Amino acid sequence: MIPAIFKNKTARGLTILYVSTLMAGLGWSMVFPIIPRLTDEFNVSAGVAVQIVTFFGLGRIVGTPVAGMVVDRIGSRLALIAGPVLVGLGGLASIFTPWFLVILAAAFLVGVGESLWAFGREIAGIDLVNQDQRGRVLSGFHGIHGAGLAVGPLFGGILADAIGLRVVFVAIAVESVAAVALGTMVANSRRQARVAVEASGAPAPTKTSRSPVGWARSIKGLVMEINPGFRTTYITLVFATFAGFLFRNGYQSLLPVFADQELGLSSTEIGALFSFAGIIVLLLTLPAGFIIDKVGRKWATVPSTALPGIAFLLVPFAHSFLFMVPLVIMMGVANGLSLGSLATSTYDVIPAAARGRLQALRRAIADVGGIGAPALGGLLTNLYGPTVPFVVYAPILLLAGLALVFGAKETLVKKPKESPIES
Repeated sequence: MIPAIFKNKTARGLTILYVSTLMAGLGWSMVFPIIPRLTDEFNVSAGVAVQIVTFFGLGRIVGTPVAGMVVDRIGSRLALIAGPVLVGLGGLASIFTPWFLVILAAAFLVGVGESLWAFGREIAGIDLVNQDQRGRVLSGFHGIHGAGLAVGPLFGGILADAIGLRVVFVAIAVESVAAVALGTMVANSRRQARVAVEASGAPAPTKTSRSPVGWARSIKGLVMEINPGFRTTYITLVFATFAGFLFRNGYQSLLPVFADQELGLSSTEIGALFSFAGIIVLLLTLPAGFIIDKVGRKWATVPSTALPGIAFLLVPFAHSFLFMVPLVIMMGVANGLSLGSLATSTYDVIPAAARGRLQALRRAIADVGGIGAPALGGLLTNLYGPTVPFVVYAPILLLAGLALVFGAKETLVKKPKESPIES
């Protein structure tokens, strides 16, 4: 017998997308624990080996605008299929190659594929539910993806130790084949988006907005497609996302250095700090979705941006492990509340015909902050010490929080309460 959940179109579609999300989180994260072993396998230095992460990030930046055009012009299904295909090709290329340059090229390819995969999931997911359910769906995506990122490195390390380094790439390729099969089972979003536009009574998108030169148009022209009343809100959300990526990547790369050099914490203690934050994020996955959908988008976006700014300001005053615990918990709360809140708010204000490109524009700008945070933070650490990056980044985060409070509108449209029926 077919389980009841699979008889419902929405439940079936979300289940497939959530499984795909978990697989995406597991995927390339299996490579992280084998990075030190790449030095011996390919006879490269440790500094060169870690560039696999940089090339993955560059791939995501390049793939983001491509993904935006794909979902706008063709639909989510192609993104859900092409994304895992590229990830699988990256895994296959890494299995037998004797050259590390091929590994770097594969990492770049995987980054492009991850962008396509992520956009396909988001668009397909929001097309399955009502506007007042988007927050829970996107929060679920982020939470499940985070769970995959947590388990993937452990799984990859076990495979590498038990069988060998190259088997990790085999696992990535095999998983990608399964993900492609899942992608074929999800309804395409293009027709749904068109129906939504027609039902709203809005004018059909012009030929220019769907032409092959869509991303070649000026950023101003793309933003002008947004309702004039929400353009400032969109720009504010872009800045807040940039600040959020700055926070997350800076926190992940710079906090261990500060904890080691300034506090003298052991690797176990540093790992415990990250575990505290990870547990908070997982615990907030469901509550964050309800806050976004039932209370208001800004009740999640504002604290998710401002809290890290406060925590970063307090980091230089930390003098022990116990002092760091509440700061890390504060950062975990911010990460938990950020699960899908900025993406949901953006989907609320952008037109259906350009949602892929406008989301891609937001992510591409944010990725600059994500890559720049460790690079600039590392330079500041070398020049002035590990506390300085936190002091430099804190005002940016606080400014983003204030901009959301005063420069962005609440985008959640609550349904009016029904009047009691008179007898």
